[in-house]
Amino acid sequence: MKREIKLIEDLSLNAWPSHQIQFYDGWILRFSYFYTHRTNSVEQLGPSSLPLAEKIRYCERVYQSWGTPAIFKITPLLDEGFEGLLTAEGYHTEHVTEVMHLNLNENTRRLAHAPVTLEKGVSDRWINGLFALKGTTNAMHRLVVPSMYRAIPKETISAAIYDGHRIVATGLGILDRDYIGLYAIHVHPAYRKKGYARSLCSSILEAGRALGASHSYLQVVKGNTPAKNLYESLGFEDLYTYWFRVKELSYSPKASAQRFSMSRIGS
Repeated sequence: MKREIKLIEDLSLNAWPSHQIQFYDGWILRFSYFYTHRTNSVEQLGPSSLPLAEKIRYCERVYQSWGTPAIFKITPLLDEGFEGLLTAEGYHTEHVTEVMHLNLNENTRRLAHAPVTLEKGVSDRWINGLFALKGTTNAMHRLVVPSMYRAIPKETISAAIYDGHRIVATGLGILDRDYIGLYAIHVHPAYRKKGYARSLCSSILEAGRALGASHSYLQVVKGNTPAKNLYESLGFEDLYTYWFRVKELSYSPKASAQRFSMSRIGS
């Protein structure tokens, strides 16, 4: 079980690069102007040689300089005592996320009902369509996020459904080893309950399988019942859960001036 969790954690790191990263004694500190929790948090990649309390203080100072809360990603791979340290320091839980897995060779419950346009790579048109669907107006996000998508080091399949020339639904598949990860599944509210999300997922999964994928994974925020029901109907099953421990910090005037809108979108 832990071996598979470690694999998918590695795949998800490849799939969603951060704008900036720092490596620190087996930890990676990620920063992307708080576009998502995943790209603005500390993840543990290896064992520590320094005292944990010292490392937590260091991370807090780094994120304070970046003008964002200190955030630590908590997975089943971590020692249970680590989260206890964060709790004692006043960290609270945000964005509980469920990771799901699908064996593409054992499950074929996929039907596409709407015409889906698939392209290799991530185009400006697709990114702008995604921004429109998510209501992304933050100037810094619109500046740095395109470079994050283009920095994905693995083969990508962008999916879109159009109404005329307008993108009304998006999806993204990221191929890494024999896995195809599903990301950025968004449908405009006016176009929901038309099977568009199912069509996007089905099309990406079939394209991934044609390219050699035998497994798929995805991440869904706990409580998103419509999305969870869809993924279960496609054959995905729960694998593990992760969440974030967050602590709001006191900001210096300089750091506060650097802060941008921190609407908590994504996980």
